[in-house]
Amino acid sequence: MAKPVILTVDDDPDVLQAIERDLRSRYSERYRIMRASSANEALDTLHRLKSRNDAVALLLADQRMPELDGVGFLAQATDLFPAAKRALLTAYADTNAAIEAINSARVHYFLLKPWDPPDQNLYPALDDMLNEFMDSYHPPYEGIQLFGTRWSPKAYELRMFLAQNHLPYQWVDVEQSSTTDSTAALHKSDGTAETLPLMIFPDGTKFSEPTSADIAKKIGLRTHSDVEFYDLAIVGGGPAGLAAAVYGASEGLRTVMIEREAPGGQAGLSSRIENYLGFPAGLSGRDLARRAVVQATRFGVEILSPQEAASVRIEGPYRIIEMADGSKVSCHALLLAMGVQWRSLGVPGEERLRGAGVYYGGGVTEAMACKGETVYVVGGANSAGQAGINFAGYAEKVVMMIRRESLAATMSQYLIDQIKKTPNIEVWPQTSVAEVHGDQHLEEISVHCSTTRTTDRVPARSLFIYIGALPRTDWLGDLVQRDARGFILSGPDLLRDGKRPQGWTIERDPSLLESSVPGIFVVGDVRHGSVKRVASGVGEGAVAIQFVHQYLAKVS
Repeated sequence: MAKPVILTVDDDPDVLQAIERDLRSRYSERYRIMRASSANEALDTLHRLKSRNDAVALLLADQRMPELDGVGFLAQATDLFPAAKRALLTAYADTNAAIEAINSARVHYFLLKPWDPPDQNLYPALDDMLNEFMDSYHPPYEGIQLFGTRWSPKAYELRMFLAQNHLPYQWVDVEQSSTTDSTAALHKSDGTAETLPLMIFPDGTKFSEPTSADIAKKIGLRTHSDVEFYDLAIVGGGPAGLAAAVYGASEGLRTVMIEREAPGGQAGLSSRIENYLGFPAGLSGRDLARRAVVQATRFGVEILSPQEAASVRIEGPYRIIEMADGSKVSCHALLLAMGVQWRSLGVPGEERLRGAGVYYGGGVTEAMACKGETVYVVGGANSAGQAGINFAGYAEKVVMMIRRESLAATMSQYLIDQIKKTPNIEVWPQTSVAEVHGDQHLEEISVHCSTTRTTDRVPARSLFIYIGALPRTDWLGDLVQRDARGFILSGPDLLRDGKRPQGWTIERDPSLLESSVPGIFVVGDVRHGSVKRVASGVGEGAVAIQFVHQYLAKVS
């Protein structure tokens, strides 16, 4: 299988030679390094690569070139290889043009000349872009295959599990595919049909209707800890939990993280996060989660996933977590970072069609299946906006239904601006879904307009729901204090008329991110009063480690 190509373009022979040298030094084992001395020569090269069905991972072009500048070249190259990462190599005087190119020409990054030393000024940026490219790169397939039907709730759950765990797979809708290979795979050796959904691994192993536990065991995900005791245990693997894991482990705490689905949480399913500091071209939630998991693992964090915490009890200075499978983990300090789960609409037909046209959050894995269709998105917060823009790249039309008069009160302005500029997105204000209809899958939805007080049925095959979320904290019982909706109280919110919470056992007030039980901390969306943003969760996770250290210093 041919390696993906990195193509660099510069009309200055000395610069071209230098950049080729540095690229070969770092990337030649995984990529083919090619060069061109002009934009036109580079375009000819790309046409040849296209005719051979080769993959291009990265285009690195000088801005100031005769005949066609770097921005113009990258714009034309995008038509040939839209998945390739694009970067400009510029002089300091061209930085304004480079920044404008990010906004207008879909350039992902710009680098300044000279780039010495490359370890600091070249490789980190290229590594990020190439890692993101490889995260979505699909070479001739040699990995996991999943066979099923689009309208199977079980198949949808499996696709979500694989996507959340960053496991590459090939989805084969048996109702759309009739190839000889697919037909052979769907039958046992005796000629009888396999039960769907069916998963086939590269070694030939087949699983009919597999569970997430089956997959986890097969691919080697860890669901049980190496040791029974830790300085810090974290329940929840979203951005807040991952940040706490990275900071805790990097500062010497023996750390374990328990995640019931996959590291990254709901943020890991975001199609695009464009207001996260340090990423001017934005990044996907999947990419953010992947980077964070690699970082946590590098510092020695043990990640147990898929594994579900079922209960917690206190025994002196120890907090003991019992898992759904009966195994246990003990720790000195416990950090709760479970995030939240999507709310349902609560309308007739919804539960019956869940996973068969009615979906909650996510949507990244389903976007391509909606090509040429009308997709309905319910909700007006950032997650709904990101999903709508993502779907618009595949669907014929995206309809966003919101209860309010406009998006202004609930969505970031940059997303509102993008939605306005996307011609195939319509926003239906003051509307809601009253009912969903269909036998085996979603066929229609009843849309209610609050201004006209009318309800109309419209054809629909895909309905994605983003109407806020609720915490999943019932498993904690009465151990920690929660508000009426189940969010966990912490810090000053626990004080009543200056008095500490009932049962508080140490001579100080609860710290800012500490629950009503000393040594049990809470961060992220599951915390009462938290700001529901990825960056806020990351910040809380990092800050909480300071309070963990202070607590451990007193009990050790």
